Amino acid sequence: MSDPGLLRLAERVLLPGFTGPTVPDWLARAADRGLAGVCVFAPNVGPAIGELADRGLLVASDEEGGSVTRLDHVTGSPWPSAAALGRLDDVTVTEAVGAGIGTRARAAGVGLVLSPVADVNAAPDNPVIGVRAFGAEPALVARHTAAFVRGVQSSGAAACAKHWPGHGSTTVDSHVGLPTVADDLATLTARDLPPFAAAVEAGVAAVLTAHVRFPALDDAPATMSPAVLGLLRRELGFTGVIVSDALDMHAIAHGVGRGPGGVAALAAGVDLLCTGNPAFPDPYDDEAGYLEVRDAVLAALVDGTLDRQRVEEAGDRVARLPVGRAGTDPGNVIVGAEVARRVLDVVGDVRVGGGPHVLDLTAGAGVAAGPGRNWLAAALSPRTEGEGPLVVVAAGPSAELAAVRAQRPDAVVVVPGAPDPRWAPEPPVVRLWGSGRVHAEAAAAALVDGVAAGECVSSNGGST
Repeated sequence: MSDPGLLRLAERVLLPGFTGPTVPDWLARAADRGLAGVCVFAPNVGPAIGELADRGLLVASDEEGGSVTRLDHVTGSPWPSAAALGRLDDVTVTEAVGAGIGTRARAAGVGLVLSPVADVNAAPDNPVIGVRAFGAEPALVARHTAAFVRGVQSSGAAACAKHWPGHGSTTVDSHVGLPTVADDLATLTARDLPPFAAAVEAGVAAVLTAHVRFPALDDAPATMSPAVLGLLRRELGFTGVIVSDALDMHAIAHGVGRGPGGVAALAAGVDLLCTGNPAFPDPYDDEAGYLEVRDAVLAALVDGTLDRQRVEEAGDRVARLPVGRAGTDPGNVIVGAEVARRVLDVVGDVRVGGGPHVLDLTAGAGVAAGPGRNWLAAALSPRTEGEGPLVVVAAGPSAELAAVRAQRPDAVVVVPGAPDPRWAPEPPVVRLWGSGRVHAEAAAAALVDGVAAGECVSSNGGST
């Protein structure tokens, strides 16, 4: 039988996911043994979250605003995307949004809010960050990262800046492959590190790693790299909890594997291993996924591959994060809708009135957002047949969009993302700066009722 002390030590650094809205037996038993916590996803929303929090487990959730939410996946987040906050560029508003997200999380039982995204979205073709980032300029991203951290932590929740040392310059999604950023150290330092330095200065409780290779620092993915994680500790002076991105993402699971990846991450300096979402996008048995990582960590402790003192240090850090429920849910506050309305870019006459046809040419929500709805279609109550105005949702240029525009030059193009410098669609155009519910509702209002002059952010940034 395994040493109970080592088993407890292994459990103290694990953050597994589970399937469904109720607490499975294996998770209840692990909680009794001293499991650190759980990472909850959309299928888990319900009584289980409060029950786990009341058991004294750390509950973590991706609550970014915009399209990435777990607690509000059914109704859509009432908060704007990070890109919209960067577009508005009012740190007071960003801090208020962070506080609202943190308060909502704490009331539900979530102690670790896995946001803000501190990545500088420098690659227009980035398939995973996009509007989840505050922008493409390091100083702007840094000031809004710090403001969001202050807001979240003012609620009593712990904020977690991600994805160290930067996922914004990749063209591969680490959910589906292992990205490499080949830039030199000087470029990484100037472009990607300032937002994380600002987060550390703001007192961020946790930082989440990127499953990304940075050959200028190490050949191993950042999650498993002593050099990359050491940079966070030594150069930035971070003393909080380092959390791994999900070990079931293909960058790790289809490479070294979830178990060996978790062991390597702990050895490199990670404190808390997030095993991932067993329900999406590649379903697997939740208990088996948890045991794969736990047993690998336990075996490494037994044979000495993992230093016991290193894991004890990690568990002690994790134990300082907030657990339980606190405060009152703020509800659907008005600030999210106001931000979404103010950042709309409207070019030309976009009024289509009620019930237009909606043609969605995007690929839908990314893996990070999870399964989602077409919020614009829901907000517009589109027609399913007959003649009428046409609204085309497009993330970028395509043959399909060109063909539609050739037939229907009056079609209004709605772009959910931030501007791509290589593409300027002909008007009429509405750009949303986000793909969540509040952005879709703001667009629907513009399409149905029109937008009065001066109601949107000016074309050179800042609010009017």
